[in-house]
Amino acid sequence: MSQPDPTDPYSRLDYRRLIAWPARIEREWPLLEAVLEDAPSRRVLDLGCGTGEHARFLAEKGFEVLAIDRSAAMIEALREVGIPAGLTCMHGDLTHLGELLDDDFGAAICLGNTLPHLLNELQLGRMLDGLRRHLLPGGAFLLQLLNYRRIADQQVRHLPLNFRPDPDGDGELVFLRLMETRDDGMVRFCPTTLRYRGDRDPPVELLRSRNVLLKGWQPAEVDAALADAGFAQRDYFGGVDRQPFDPAASHDLVAIAR
Repeated sequence: MSQPDPTDPYSRLDYRRLIAWPARIEREWPLLEAVLEDAPSRRVLDLGCGTGEHARFLAEKGFEVLAIDRSAAMIEALREVGIPAGLTCMHGDLTHLGELLDDDFGAAICLGNTLPHLLNELQLGRMLDGLRRHLLPGGAFLLQLLNYRRIADQQVRHLPLNFRPDPDGDGELVFLRLMETRDDGMVRFCPTTLRYRGDRDPPVELLRSRNVLLKGWQPAEVDAALADAGFAQRDYFGGVDRQPFDPAASHDLVAIAR
């Protein structure tokens, strides 16, 4: 692997090891299937694909997937595992979709809190406008991000801890995600990886930590941006289980827009 890019906030984070991907995708598949089964084409666009677990899963299901991420490290990690038939990956800026895309798609997904990496209305509008122009009539856009209304109102400071076996030793990897919501609506996000070995002193070792600035998009802002981009039908849920969205209680905001 090439040397980490110090300007890439995700160049030292190993999401593949730190997230229980098989369990997560099994939980998300009913919603994905419901969105994709009526799509006008089996071509799917994965925006902010990360290390490509969703894209690879869909390609293995027979979809033709284009996966895009602005992090070169994420795209490199995707390629290292191998590219299955039906999957194409691209390193690119989501605000330039209009220039990046040559084809139209039956559906698009943007999962894993990718949207907050677009830091202002101009960036969000450009991404959504480019996407809308390359969705076929009747195509759906599935969007998932954290519910920043709840995070701001309740001053939530961290996401749940993830514990995974350490493949390089006898301990555990701990994925800690700290947050600080600013008065201007921006969120300081600090993804941190620790190694925990309870029989050592000290028992915790810092492996890596990054400082990432995000935009804490409020539900009303997301809805307005989707409407401005021409998505006339917009349905909202509080999670991939399609429970009703509750601004005060839902951990996620999930949107299906057409």
